[in-house]
Amino acid sequence: MNDIQNIPALMQELGIRAKQAAQTLATASAERKHAALIGAAEAVWTHRAEIIAANAKDLEYGASKGLSPAMMDRLMLDESRIQSIIDGLRAVAEQPDPVGEVLADWEQPSGLNIQRVRTPLGVIGVIYESRPNVTADAGALCLKSGNAVILRGGSESFHSSQAIHACLAEGLRGAGLPEEAVQLVPTRDRAAVQELLTMTSFVDVIVPRGGKGLVGLVQREARVPVFAHLEGIVHIYLDKAADPQKALEVVLNAKTRRTGICGAAECLLIHRDIVDTIGRDVLTALAAAGVEIHAAEGLSGPDGMIPAQDEDWGKEYLDAVIAAKPVADIEAAIGHIRKYHSQHTDCIITEDEAAVSQFFSELDSAILMHNASTQFADGGEFGMGAEIGIATGKMHARGPVGAAQLTSFKYLVRGNGTVRS
Repeated sequence: MNDIQNIPALMQELGIRAKQAAQTLATASAERKHAALIGAAEAVWTHRAEIIAANAKDLEYGASKGLSPAMMDRLMLDESRIQSIIDGLRAVAEQPDPVGEVLADWEQPSGLNIQRVRTPLGVIGVIYESRPNVTADAGALCLKSGNAVILRGGSESFHSSQAIHACLAEGLRGAGLPEEAVQLVPTRDRAAVQELLTMTSFVDVIVPRGGKGLVGLVQREARVPVFAHLEGIVHIYLDKAADPQKALEVVLNAKTRRTGICGAAECLLIHRDIVDTIGRDVLTALAAAGVEIHAAEGLSGPDGMIPAQDEDWGKEYLDAVIAAKPVADIEAAIGHIRKYHSQHTDCIITEDEAAVSQFFSELDSAILMHNASTQFADGGEFGMGAEIGIATGKMHARGPVGAAQLTSFKYLVRGNGTVRS
C-alpha cells in the first residue's frame, strides 16, 4: 500500500484483500452487518467537522478545475447533507437482509426439493465522479448485500471520500468485520481505474456512476461485467389532458430542485393543443426560476428563449437549462423519446388513463412516471434506503440498484438418497 507509484501492485493488493473479506461477509450475520452500518452512521456524525473540512479542500480543488455551479453543488457537503448520509446509512441498516432470502421453493416429481436463494455477487468495483455521498451509499449497500467493495471516487471528491470511508471502516471494526470489506483506492491516478476494469480474478462486477464519458470508458475497457448507469436524458411529456397545477409543480420540481442530478428533467415535450395555455405557463415559470430554455419553433413562451439546435435533443445538461418542443400527439412524443432518451427516466403528465397506459407500455425506460417529479428517480425514494446507481441496461439489475439488486442466486437441491432413472 505504501508504493502508490506501482499502481498494478496496489490494485492487486486491494483485490486480494477484497476477495478475502468477501468470503467472510458472505456468511456474516444480519446483526453484525446492521451493527457495522449503525456504527458507521454514528461515526459520520461524530466526525462531521472533519468531513466538512475535507470537503472544503475538494471544493477548492473543484473551483480550480473550473467545475460548473451544478457540479460544485454535487460536490458540496454541509451539515444537512451529512445528515442525509447518516439517514441513508441507517435506512440501509434497517432494510431486510437480502442474503439467504428464498426466492422460490418447489418440489419435483423426482422427490427433489429445490430452492432458489439470494447470494452475494462477491467483490464489486464502484467507479464514481464528484458526489462524495456515493462513498457511503455504495459502501453501505455492498456491505448489506454481503459483498466486498473497492471504491474509486472522483479526483474532485478525493478528500471527502477518504473522510467518509474512515467512518465506514470504524463501523466495520466495531462490528468485528474486516475493514477490507470496504476499501477506497488511495490515489487520484487514472491508471487505477484501468487496472480495476481488468481485475477479472478479483472483481465480479463494476458499477460506474457518473457522466457519459466515464460510463463509455468503462463499457469500452472493462473485462469485468458492468452494471451501466448511462446519462439521465430525462423527458417530461405534457399531454393535452394535463392538469395545469400538477404540470406547473411537477415540471418546476423536476428541473429546478437539483439540476445536477441524473433524475433532473432535460427535455420538455408539449402537446400542440396546450402550447398557448399550460405549455406557456410552465415555460414562463421555468424562465422565472432562472432556467434557460432552448425552444423549438412553435412554442409560446417568455422572452429570451433560445432557438433549439439539433444537439439539444438527447443532451444531458446537468444545469439550469432545458430543451422544449411541441409535439402533435402522444405518438409523436413517444417517438421523440425513443429516439433521444437514455432509458433512464421518462414522465407523462396527464389525467387521461389511456394515455398513461400507452406511455407505460410503449416506452422501455428503466423508470416511467406519471404525474410525479422525475427527481424521485432515486433508490432512497423507492424505499431501498439508498442506491449505488440507476442501471439503464436490461440485464440483471435495472433502475435503482439497492442491496437486493447486488445479489445473484444459487439453487439448493435436497434429496433423500434420490437417484435419476
